[in-house]
Amino acid sequence: MGTIQYYTEEGLKKLKDELQELKTKGRQDIAKQIAEARDKGDLSENAEYDAAKDAQGLLELKIAKLEAVVGNARVMDSSKMDASKVGILSTVKIKNVKNGMTVTYTLVSEEEADLKAGKISLASPFGKGLNGKAVGDIAQINAPAGVLEFEILDISY
Repeated sequence: MGTIQYYTEEGLKKLKDELQELKTKGRQDIAKQIAEARDKGDLSENAEYDAAKDAQGLLELKIAKLEAVVGNARVMDSSKMDASKVGILSTVKIKNVKNGMTVTYTLVSEEEADLKAGKISLASPFGKGLNGKAVGDIAQINAPAGVLEFEILDISY
């Protein structure tokens, strides 16, 4: 059994949609490729057939992994979350202590992380550094450029 991951409703729906797409359209496409390669003659020397079978194996592996993720997924109810500390699915406004720049991030699971959308993984160095902090706390985050300090300005869900 895998570890339980927490998602937003939107994030879980996205995963389920991707899984459905792979199971239907993905499998149909691979079956078509195998049929076309099989029609070309001797299977023992048919590189197209081998490639299509390999692709089928990779697709089935991806489907199995995604099924395991969806099976262990739980949707978080943000109304029951403790807004006094940073945690999964919290939206955090932070200020860089050194240059005064402020940014806002939402902490999500690894699969939902999207920096352009302002969603960072709780498992990332930033996520780990912010997790458990309260408003007014200084989070020290280990980055390639060294240790960065951020002040927690606001936490919401």
